[in-house]
Amino acid sequence: MSTQIIFDFNKNADVKNWNVVLDGVMGGRSSGYFELNEDGFGEFGGEISLANNGGFSSVRYTFDKMEVKDDSKIILKVRGDGKNYQFRIKHKNRDYYSYITSFETSGEWEEITIELKDMYPSFRGRKLNQPNFSHDYIEEVVFLIGNKKQEAFKLLIDEIVLQ
Repeated sequence: MSTQIIFDFNKNADVKNWNVVLDGVMGGRSSGYFELNEDGFGEFGGEISLANNGGFSSVRYTFDKMEVKDDSKIILKVRGDGKNYQFRIKHKNRDYYSYITSFETSGEWEEITIELKDMYPSFRGRKLNQPNFSHDYIEEVVFLIGNKKQEAFKLLIDEIVLQ
């Protein structure tokens, strides 16, 4: 089984192509940041606000096409804060919808394995009436938090691997 690194965070990693997208795109007031912390991990944090129909913060990374197979998986090495997060992928970064799944964090470092075929299509929080992911490549990954409550959050990311 071949393994490809989507992103390996370390003290020399260049994170300038990671972009934060907040609910301000629809009037919300949540905050979010993404940086390489002093230990060399990607740090996604901020504060979710429900004001003005807001409620989410996300960070996305677009890259050159990576081929995937029917049985491909993504392995996330992360340390969260005990909150739920979504992991999203896009077949084409210009698609209006994403394929999503949720994962819960424990507060400890953990590996989360996501089968691409289990990711379902969604747009603005609504599941679409289309099949689950079944394409031959991906171009974007996204981490999103939006648990319908006001809360601070912090997710550390060590590595994102395609297997």
